[in-house]
Amino acid sequence: MLAHNHPSGAAEPSRADEYLTQTLISALKLIDVTVLDHMVVGHGEVVSFAERGLM
Repeated sequence: MLAHNHPSGAAEPSRADEYLTQTLISALKLIDVTVLDHMVVGHGEVVSFAERGLM
């Protein structure tokens, strides 16, 4: 699982977050690591890439 926060407080994933997630998934597959989810944390809110179908 991957997670990071947005200091702005908005938990909405950016295009850069989506690109980084896909890049990390591809790279980690090379060493047989499966990414289950990527969560973006904001003020009182968490957005799951898996729940949104972004993985």
